[in-house]
Amino acid sequence: MGLTNNSAPTIYLDHAATTPVDADVLSGMLPYFTEHFGNPSSIYEMGQDARAALDEGRLQCAKVLGCHPAEIIFTSGATESDNLALRGVAWAKRLSSGGGAARPHIVSTAIEHHAVLHTMAALERQGFEATYVLPDEQGVVDPSAIEAAIRPETCLISVMYANNEVGAIQPIPEIGRLAGERGIPFHTDAVQAAGSLALDVDTLGVDLLSLSAHKLYGPKGVGLLYVRRGTQVEFQQVGGGQEQGRRAGTENVPGNVGFGLALARAELWRDAYAQHCSLLRDRLWEGLLAAVPNARVNGPRDLALRLPNNLNISIPGVEGETLLLSLDMLGIAASAGSACTTGNTEPSHVLKAMGLSDEDCRSAIRFSVGRSNSAEQIDIAVSRLAESVERARAFSALPG
Repeated sequence: MGLTNNSAPTIYLDHAATTPVDADVLSGMLPYFTEHFGNPSSIYEMGQDARAALDEGRLQCAKVLGCHPAEIIFTSGATESDNLALRGVAWAKRLSSGGGAARPHIVSTAIEHHAVLHTMAALERQGFEATYVLPDEQGVVDPSAIEAAIRPETCLISVMYANNEVGAIQPIPEIGRLAGERGIPFHTDAVQAAGSLALDVDTLGVDLLSLSAHKLYGPKGVGLLYVRRGTQVEFQQVGGGQEQGRRAGTENVPGNVGFGLALARAELWRDAYAQHCSLLRDRLWEGLLAAVPNARVNGPRDLALRLPNNLNISIPGVEGETLLLSLDMLGIAASAGSACTTGNTEPSHVLKAMGLSDEDCRSAIRFSVGRSNSAEQIDIAVSRLAESVERARAFSALPG
């Protein structure tokens, strides 16, 4: 098979970047774009119909998280949710301290999504202090390292539930326990975990949790932040009384309706989805290892310790971007890592934090399977990857 004139449908293996909207979710959203278009802040019937739909979406999300609906703030996505969690808690602490000598301190990790890392950097420029804990070589953070980073002035701990690049599942309940024992608010970015791992906030021991709908077959541009009652947050967006005065702006009714439906359906199918994805992921890895023997897996080598849909590999002698372009021409959609860093020529910060060389970082690619993938598609993808590797090695400047 050549690299051109491929008319077959694309085999989509980048579900960690985004997912298609579930047909039933879309069906549930459509009326709120058309006949039920009222503003939920209006007191007349059309507005109150929209308010009822918004409340139902919030209730569906709350049931999955095991929290009260009032503890959920709908946002424009996980990036806003992460920003609100970090900025909100940090500034609440600073304002409540009356400008004392000790600067509020945040503990996080070096492998967080940039929505967290860039917010942390911005807070540091504003006078806050931060510690970034390194993971082990498989991308897992040791709770004892988090504990060691805590200071008397630590006002927040933020650790992602599962890594978006290498799929490493973090020991969130253990970190939650040590945070709770010290009375420190604990936030987790659970974007990649949703639909595959349990999200009960009490079991996890978290005080704040971020989610995004488009990672679990819901619409783009919709997210939430769970905030446990009693957690002090300086809310950032003003100009109206929406979300109980915590986030101003007319609510995205169809989007939030879709979020509630998508999260409820993802939770209903969670075990079956995880099994489906893990079988395909394992099949993909076994096939790749047979076709490309020197391929190396990045992240937990025990695949049961990573997200069931995630496989991140490095192939020596091949530039990841070159390989992805070849795969795209053959109808295979994959990723070099986080979709939010596409076009960035710097090596992955996650892989670097795990101790990989620049060469291994640049030869990494990520596959993430989903609902619509089949065993047949996986076998086709393996065949086309082997062809692409052979071609890429012929032109790559990297040593083999």
